[in-house]
Amino acid sequence: MSGGGGGGGEALTISDLRVTFDGFTAVDGVNLTVQPGDLRFLIGPNGAGKTTLVDAVTGLVRATGSVRFGDEELLGRPVQRIARMGIGRTFQTATVFEELTVLQNLDIAAGAGRGMWTMLRRRKGVPEPVTRALETTGLTALADRPAGALAHGQKQWLEIGMLLVQDVRLLLLDEPVAGMSHEEREATGELLQRVSEDHTVVVIEHDMDFMRSFARSVSVLHAGRVLSEGTVTEVQADPRVQEVYLGRASEPASLSSLSVGEEA
Repeated sequence: MSGGGGGGGEALTISDLRVTFDGFTAVDGVNLTVQPGDLRFLIGPNGAGKTTLVDAVTGLVRATGSVRFGDEELLGRPVQRIARMGIGRTFQTATVFEELTVLQNLDIAAGAGRGMWTMLRRRKGVPEPVTRALETTGLTALADRPAGALAHGQKQWLEIGMLLVQDVRLLLLDEPVAGMSHEEREATGELLQRVSEDHTVVVIEHDMDFMRSFARSVSVLHAGRVLSEGTVTEVQADPRVQEVYLGRASEPASLSSLSVGEEA
């Protein structure tokens, strides 16, 4: 399906993707296209294959089929090579250097061939990509605060900023608002909208209210396959989605009332 926003760049094209663990097929022939600049949400019941799909895209699990980012095939490439191709990933728990400041975390992520001591040393100026990431994530005023002292939501924003300074073009985010307050969820949604102006963003999410508020397009996975795709309104009205979530297709379903649990 299409559904891009304002961002340019390459499309993510997944064709007949399959992942099998000891005879169990976790991802079963998925076909999925995410257009440049889309803010795509992946939702689905427990065990639907969402995280495994993203693991396959980023090289963490072996898969068959095809995953292309622009003209480049990703399957079979090592994790580091995929990251260098402009594909970044976050996990459910933010991974930051808690003893270092926000600025130092961004500096290390930016890298640019500098040594560790150079990056940790206080400098007169801040590189433009780091300044831009601070502004985008709303962390400018906290640049000198240790990352460990940040609120839960702010750590997630810092991790997104650490991807932005690496010139990532495709961001794959695993439950970015898990454990956040309402205010943090709203701020995160607004951040993802800003980021998707010039990046492609794919979000695995279980918070249906958050999805309804911020998704530009939605793919519903069930039993390792794509069950439904479209806008929030289109997916919500799909009887197949109602059946999977509620066990019946006879009544209209509101996705905001559905809980899909955690995925291993």
